[in-house]
Amino acid sequence: MPDSLTARVKTLAREVGFDMVGVTTAEPFVREESAMVARVRAGMMDGLPWFTEARARLACHPWELLPDTSSVIALAAGYYTGAFLATGSDALRGKIARYAWGRDYHAVLRKRLRAFARALPDIAGRPVRARLFVDTGPLAERAVAARSGIGWYGKNTNVLTREMGSWVFLASVVTDLELEPDAPLRKSCGRCAACIPACPTGALTPYALDNRRCISYLTIECRGPIPRELRPLVGTWVFGCDICQEVCPVNKRAQDSLVLRRVQGERERTDEPLTVSVSNGASPAVDRALPELLPLLALTEEGFAARFRGTAVTRAKRRGLARNVCVALGNIGDPAATPMLARALRQDSETLVRGHAAWALGRIGGPDAANALRGALAGEADAGVREEIEAALGGMVAASR
Repeated sequence: MPDSLTARVKTLAREVGFDMVGVTTAEPFVREESAMVARVRAGMMDGLPWFTEARARLACHPWELLPDTSSVIALAAGYYTGAFLATGSDALRGKIARYAWGRDYHAVLRKRLRAFARALPDIAGRPVRARLFVDTGPLAERAVAARSGIGWYGKNTNVLTREMGSWVFLASVVTDLELEPDAPLRKSCGRCAACIPACPTGALTPYALDNRRCISYLTIECRGPIPRELRPLVGTWVFGCDICQEVCPVNKRAQDSLVLRRVQGERERTDEPLTVSVSNGASPAVDRALPELLPLLALTEEGFAARFRGTAVTRAKRRGLARNVCVALGNIGDPAATPMLARALRQDSETLVRGHAAWALGRIGGPDAANALRGALAGEADAGVREEIEAALGGMVAASR
């Protein structure tokens, strides 16, 4: 690539820690706007109160995010660190999505973005106006990545890249720099639809996701009860889900993140890795990926804050994680969890947790679970929890016939 401003910008992006960089124009994302608005109207984004039709429209018009915008820079950082491993332990364990194994990626990428933005005036030879985005702002970052040639839309709605599949975090910079745009990739999933039937809850149709049924939504963004009919389908996921990525043939070719290797190498020793590797099966790395469930259920607010400080898991809050742990224990069905679930049913301050503990006891069954449910019913004041207890007892009776 010639020594143009665009080339220097791309070199800078890699120097500050991004694996991939592309450029697109500030033209509206017309097709994406139409699709996003249609999904909002269809209720597929229900449960995300901030994802409104107005926000969807704004996200597809970069010029409205920064007047006089000329270009949008798409950035990607890989985070894949290998498959889940058996722990050699009989402990009851859940699963956490790979992106949350290490430090919260928002903080890591913001640090790199700020370094990138600070250096732009030097290589441009003038003041540069820029607005930075890492997932939380109103910008359609997958659309930016696709139109800039970083990747293409997968049928699981993730952006797929040649080198790392969808195991990438995306970031974007809207700027007044006039840069040379890249061409979109001429790639697609073709006839492959492996991700669609693999989704346990049926959240996926080709190129569309029903947020209301997605395990990631249910275990992270959902603030109330997980719908009872979906709980058995959540499995042992307690934060997020990687299933549609794990079955993707493009992802099966993905190698360990270049960013992770860079952090562990000579450069960026002061930076944080985007995730942790479990390739050697060592603790505490495995505990971040496959945490023991009973200790999680016993966490206080202070214990939860101390254990997950600086990670994305705090997004679920203690009550949400404990709810998810109850569901995972119910799906495992091991009576060894009965005493801890019974304690949660009696003592947890959150009705959300007590209700899901009741459901889990009903799934596990047996005399001890039944006694715990009956004992709790006598003293439970909350109508919602009482309904969960009665449903659990009713299910146990039906199962015994």
